[in-house]
Amino acid sequence: MSMLSPLGTRSEKGTGSQGGIMSHYLESLALVERLHRLLLDVIKDEFERLGILEINAVQALLLFNIGDNEVTAGELKSRGYYQGSNVSYNLKKLVEMGYMHHQRCEIDRRSVRVRLTEKGRQIREVVARLFVRHASGLESRKVMDAEGLAEINAALRRVERYWTDQIRYIY
Repeated sequence: MSMLSPLGTRSEKGTGSQGGIMSHYLESLALVERLHRLLLDVIKDEFERLGILEINAVQALLLFNIGDNEVTAGELKSRGYYQGSNVSYNLKKLVEMGYMHHQRCEIDRRSVRVRLTEKGRQIREVVARLFVRHASGLESRKVMDAEGLAEINAALRRVERYWTDQIRYIY
């Protein structure tokens, strides 16, 4: 089976070391992207089932990741809690809807620190219960156990480190 590479050339899937690694790498990229979208769909579905309609899945995941911390938008990105150019937009909307408090930083007045309100903590708890249910389901249905998840996490951390090194021009 041949596939079109990102460069627009045909390569045989699995032929040679380069073709094999390339097809697996592209499949991994597609899986990571699809899994993220599916996670957002799963959260959206849970919120629709519970009748929570004013907040979207990205915002709910943002609340979950902030948890009990008090952070700035920059810290959210640097800690890997949230990626994307619309973090400021989502923070602003969450403040407007009463899910977050915001306060100017005393030291750097340009910086705004945010933390969850009680309403935000309730949403975080909904997401946390969903994740507990899924973790239990993965194990009880024998989809994956803790050891399997640890192996996947270790592999993904290695890819994350590699990509981080690429950004910083370390070869």
